[in-house]
Amino acid sequence: MATVYDLKPRFQALLLPVCNHLAAGGVTANQVTLFACAWSVGHGLLLYSFPEAAIWLILLPVTLVFRMALNAIDGMLARDHGMQTQLGLLLNEITDVASDAALYLPFALISSTAAAPAVLAVVLAGLSEMTGVIGQIVGGGRRYEGPMGKSDRALAYGCLALLLGLGIGASGWVGAYLWGIVVLLVVTIFNRGRAALTANADA
Repeated sequence: MATVYDLKPRFQALLLPVCNHLAAGGVTANQVTLFACAWSVGHGLLLYSFPEAAIWLILLPVTLVFRMALNAIDGMLARDHGMQTQLGLLLNEITDVASDAALYLPFALISSTAAAPAVLAVVLAGLSEMTGVIGQIVGGGRRYEGPMGKSDRALAYGCLALLLGLGIGASGWVGAYLWGIVVLLVVTIFNRGRAALTANADA
């Protein structure tokens, strides 16, 4: 199933000069990982503290693209510049889940109908990433199947935030939108689990 993640090679190619410049300046992959998480948590706190402020919703797509760029760069630094470590692997997985929670939980404050699916979506997003990691344990490799992987979530929430920030439509539809994300996350977990077991069986 095609996802936004399929665009990653092209995205990385665009970021290659930036990656090489950071490496030359002594910036490490783990530093980039932690900075991306700190930036995400900071924006999430602004969304939580000022739920009525449209500016932080409008700027969320910018933060999400910036976060994806940093996530790509930390991987390129680790792979292409000899910075791969066990700590880096641990930080990469933990900070992804923490960043998702920080950026997406504030949507529970939008309306009473949004609270339940917003929280459930964050929980399921964490489970989907855990399922992806478990793929390595069962011998199927790290799984990135969609339809609601990390990049897909960024697109979905970025569009939602932009619409709300620009005042397009009432917040009443947000609950249904988030329930749609929940359903797609359930499918994602199933797809990743199945792919991991299938890959292991074929090995």
